[in-house]
Amino acid sequence: MAGDDLGSLLDGLLGQGSGEGTGGMLAALLGTVGAGGGANPLNGLLEELRDGGLGEQADSWVGTGENRPISGPELAQALPYQTLDHVARQAGVGPEQAADRLAGVLPEAVDRLTPDGRVPQGPLEEVLRREQPR
Repeated sequence: MAGDDLGSLLDGLLGQGSGEGTGGMLAALLGTVGAGGGANPLNGLLEELRDGGLGEQADSWVGTGENRPISGPELAQALPYQTLDHVARQAGVGPEQAADRLAGVLPEAVDRLTPDGRVPQGPLEEVLRREQPR
């Protein structure tokens, strides 16, 4: 399944074992809110966060400076409830726990996915495969 592949690639990007599940949660989030982002759902996620009031934080993750943190409650408020509920159900956790876990990894994940200070072009899976150590 493509979501599982993306989750594994995201776990690898974050240096986490596949048992962590955070990559799968990120993949579910990207698949849910990133649909409007074209081939790279990261665009859709960033737009959703900007619309939800986290634009300064999201822009700091893409930029080359320091990454501004967010909290689980901030993320939960920025995302549509249906989105967070879907991600939580996919991960087998509650929405609050999903928001907390995602808030803990989103700044680093977006930062690593945008090493040049911009969202890379092309499908996210291809971008991640290029970034994986061989």
